[in-house]
Amino acid sequence: MRRRAPEPPPGGPRVEFKPGLANEMLRELAPLLAEEGIDIDSIDVPDLETFQAALNRAVERQNMARFTPAGEAREIAVVTLRLVVEAINDDNTDLAAAILDQAQPESPDNNTATVAGCIGVSLGLLDEWLSGRDPQAPRTLALKTRLPKGHWVGERAATDVLSLAPKGRALGSLDSVIVRQGSLHLLYGSSLALAATVRAWSDLTGTPSVELTNAIIR
Repeated sequence: MRRRAPEPPPGGPRVEFKPGLANEMLRELAPLLAEEGIDIDSIDVPDLETFQAALNRAVERQNMARFTPAGEAREIAVVTLRLVVEAINDDNTDLAAAILDQAQPESPDNNTATVAGCIGVSLGLLDEWLSGRDPQAPRTLALKTRLPKGHWVGERAATDVLSLAPKGRALGSLDSVIVRQGSLHLLYGSSLALAATVRAWSDLTGTPSVELTNAIIR
């Protein structure tokens, strides 16, 4: 995760044409659209605006489910993040990167962490801790949290996250941060911000970092 030089500005979004992608997306959204009264095999809506509004709501719900995992999906994301935070705070950043690189876009059987799950859990925890909503978090945690010295993959995303989380807006600003930074850099950056916050919490309370990691990343 470490770099020898500052991270370059992110490139612009890349447009890539994939035949059949629209149909594939509609199939994924079919259950959510059905709840809106839309059958994708026989789309019959009064106007395009009505369909677009329903589609937007379905996409938003699907994204929220991906980025706010529950049950087994959350457990595996939590375990992954604990390992990454411990590795970063032990300065074993090769190990941290190797763990993060195992996260997959999808995991239907919940047998591996997903990129969205790890990002969502990280941002949700940071919102709670740094905004003061979590009564366990030290009151000055947001003021004391600083990224580790040096240059990092994801440092720009981490900086964005640490500016939004004290307002409780990191998870809510997910779409705009991904557009600015990209999902891979946000995966690395949110994990880096999480590790920095755990380190600051440890310093403020005198609780060993490993003990704290297992207690508060849940």
